[in-house]
Amino acid sequence: MRETLSKEDAVAVVKTIELVGVSSESWRDAAVQALAEAAKTLRGIEGMDVLETSAVVDGSDITEYHTRVRIKFRIER
Repeated sequence: MRETLSKEDAVAVVKTIELVGVSSESWRDAAVQALAEAAKTLRGIEGMDVLETSAVVDGSDITEYHTRVRIKFRIER
């Protein structure tokens, strides 16, 4: 038997945004920074994909870690 869903349950829209987190510690920390910044203004965050990592270097030292992420959040109706 097929369950009947209400209109609200049947239709969901998930929006994505891309951000670059920056850290002097690690790529993981850069991703955490990006998520923390997104959470300040977005409700309903459901997931995050790490798209790319890069770094700023000075000689043989990494001075900044950059992590580009895609944040997924549900649109509220």
